[in-house]
Amino acid sequence: MTLQGAMSADMLTAAMDGSSILVVDDDADIRALLSDFLEQHGFAVTAVADGAAMDKVLNGQTFDIAVLDVMMPGEDGLSILRRLSAHGGPPVIMLSAIGSDIDRIVGLEMGAEDYLPKPCNPRELLARIRTVLRRHRRQAVETPATGGKRLRFAGWQIDMGARLLTDPDNVIVTLTDGEFRLLRAFIEHPRRVLNRDQLLDWSAGSDTESYDRAIDVQVSRLRRKLERGAKSEGMDELVRTIRNEGYMFTAEVRPA
Repeated sequence: MTLQGAMSADMLTAAMDGSSILVVDDDADIRALLSDFLEQHGFAVTAVADGAAMDKVLNGQTFDIAVLDVMMPGEDGLSILRRLSAHGGPPVIMLSAIGSDIDRIVGLEMGAEDYLPKPCNPRELLARIRTVLRRHRRQAVETPATGGKRLRFAGWQIDMGARLLTDPDNVIVTLTDGEFRLLRAFIEHPRRVLNRDQLLDWSAGSDTESYDRAIDVQVSRLRRKLERGAKSEGMDELVRTIRNEGYMFTAEVRPA
């Protein structure tokens, strides 16, 4: 991936010093353990017990990343994740005592950046946090070919700078960070077969955890949101699966 004014690994690490982390977990011992450990590694940590307390904190403060427990009394972590993703909240790493593949996939489908089973090694969580932060720092200094342009495809319009997607009926469609990055990758390479490795690199960053299923999940979510546009233009689908190769964005992309 080409970066304008590329940041070295040392610069990226330095940029993470003092990053703010929101921990949401109903277990007081876990909150204390994670807070102490992450603060020892240079992060500013705010820890709360539930979604209501989280909302109060978010009213007056922004965070670089959130660590969110799934199983909590009252509003569960997946519901909280859905709200954060819908309103442009910070990237989220999920923690759950339920560590099956299905639960992990559900968390990723709903917009989580990563998912760890509990109990987890704090050092592994630290590594995952740094990976997500590096990814977002790099994306912040990228200047993609589409830049801040407004583009049209299959009746849809997207403002790349504002990250605003409008459907053929002029209704705004909310995208998670992951969905926007994936759509940007397709828009920048229309009518080309893109394999999973390329999509992982362009939509998530070369240092993210890479496994094919993550891209398949993201494509499935994005495809569902774009279905109406394809039908309005008489197209079978905007994102076509190319067997044994990857995916192709089938629409023509032009300036709005």
